[in-house]
Amino acid sequence: MATIPDDEEMVFEQPCPIRDVLDRIGDQWSLLILETLAPGTLRFNALMREIGDISKQMLSRTLKQLEQDGFITRTLYPEVPPRVEYTLTPLGRSFLEPMQQLVAWADTHHRTIVAARARYQALQEQT
Repeated sequence: MATIPDDEEMVFEQPCPIRDVLDRIGDQWSLLILETLAPGTLRFNALMREIGDISKQMLSRTLKQLEQDGFITRTLYPEVPPRVEYTLTPLGRSFLEPMQQLVAWADTHHRTIVAARARYQALQEQT
């Protein structure tokens, strides 16, 4: 029988705790999935429709990673055909407020960032 390492052992196995968490939640799809699940439980196809431009493979992979990290739970109902639902865990819910603050900040400063990129690009083209 495999033993599960204690919390201290698991934390120190990671190269950098902050980077470890931010790499996972900061990928292209995780924030969108968490935001989409904020109102409540959804099935796979409903998530696909809400997000729009994500492939089935990428949605499946990202859901598994979010489940692995404890942000969501996956509930399989033994029906024909099987029904699978996804919902935020308490950990996932606790992340909504800081995530929404980040989204609001990005929305507020997007034009400034785009303008800075354009200025940078113009300077690069002059040299």
